[in-house]
Amino acid sequence: MKTKRYVSSRFNAQSHTEDGGMILYNSYTGAIASFGEQEQHAVKDALKQGGVEMEMLAGNKLYQELVEHGFLVPEQTDELRRAAFLHQSMYRTDLMHLVLLVTEACNFRCHYCYEDFPRGRMTDETIQGLKAYIEQKANTLGELAISWHGGEPLLVPHIIEELSHSFMDSAERHGVNYSAEMSTNGYYITEELFPKLLNWKINRFMITLDGPEDVHNVRRGLNGGRGTYSTIVNNLMNMKKVDADFEVNIRVNFDNSNLEAVSAFIPTLRDLFADDHRFKMYFRPVGCMGGENDLHLPVCDERTKDEMIWAFNREAIRQGLAISSAITDILMPTAAICYAAKPSSLVVGSNGQLYKCSVAIHEDFNQVGTLDSDGMAHLDYDKIAYWTTSGEEQDEKCQACFFRPACQGNHCPLYRMRTGNRPCSYEKRQIKKTLQAIWEYARAAEQA
Repeated sequence: MKTKRYVSSRFNAQSHTEDGGMILYNSYTGAIASFGEQEQHAVKDALKQGGVEMEMLAGNKLYQELVEHGFLVPEQTDELRRAAFLHQSMYRTDLMHLVLLVTEACNFRCHYCYEDFPRGRMTDETIQGLKAYIEQKANTLGELAISWHGGEPLLVPHIIEELSHSFMDSAERHGVNYSAEMSTNGYYITEELFPKLLNWKINRFMITLDGPEDVHNVRRGLNGGRGTYSTIVNNLMNMKKVDADFEVNIRVNFDNSNLEAVSAFIPTLRDLFADDHRFKMYFRPVGCMGGENDLHLPVCDERTKDEMIWAFNREAIRQGLAISSAITDILMPTAAICYAAKPSSLVVGSNGQLYKCSVAIHEDFNQVGTLDSDGMAHLDYDKIAYWTTSGEEQDEKCQACFFRPACQGNHCPLYRMRTGNRPCSYEKRQIKKTLQAIWEYARAAEQA
């Protein structure tokens, strides 16, 4: 059928800029665009129910760009079918993502941590099994992504080194695109170790600072009680000296007990990191994740969480800081889906136990298999299906949501399993504020 009219996409979301302009986002294409105060009137007219006649596109660059970026679609387009087709991309067999618990021990005792450190370093059998597993799978892969996790992974850098060399060798032999990231408390990223991590192709890090030194040390002290702030900051300052391409997400966790401290900490973060945009801010609320301290955590209510995330981000931007790329990345098609909901992703415990989620490791429904020393993975596909088919397939409201292409109802399958409620990301729940923060950051970058 020949297109006669273009209409507004069901996957559009709108916000406004401080100078009276308009921000437009489409979750199917991932496009974000801003329009000035005058230009927005033509955009709004185009997005009205009547849409735009085909003849009106000729010679109208603005309308053509709205079509090109998916804000306007042919009126006969079945966008729900498009979204359902996009869902199938999750089942690509040429992708693999492994979250590796190279040790389940930790040198910290953070008061909101959900882990109970049941095991230590990864066993030799599991190490050999991982090497064999990747070598066997590599000839069918296009991409292999590794997330180094724990416990605290840098308690055992020799295991990371051994596995990294094996994975990189397999990837090179079979033409696989290899990447790696690490969640670490930052205590052991010394001046000597950091270049080695980069050589092992680990170039994206998550490191937490929870406020000024006195506040951070109470929340994130060593096992035994000593403070950690000065060591972490010293390590971060040494990382800044390295001339290389990497990204450090400085995660700042907040709850009702440190809201004022985080606000007061942002100028300190500016003094430390505003001159180096490889260091990006990532503010997140503490949640009850199943740890033994859940009943005593001063977690914020949902309204406060939604408000403070964006208040902190906007203040950080105004102080000249970079915000985490995770905020923009999550708006891309399928990017807001939790790794636990993706068939191509597994968590490997230090003893070879396989999971879908790194949080609920004691839950039977999360123990989906085992890895042998010869690289054979024994998987329970009924349990895997429980994780990977719990979203938009069963939730009609998720199917109709403007954010469906980005999260497909599976931003956090564990949250849905535990509560029966719909898991929505903070970015989706406050999409107007999200887009405003992205616009403000882009404007600040242009001015700089």
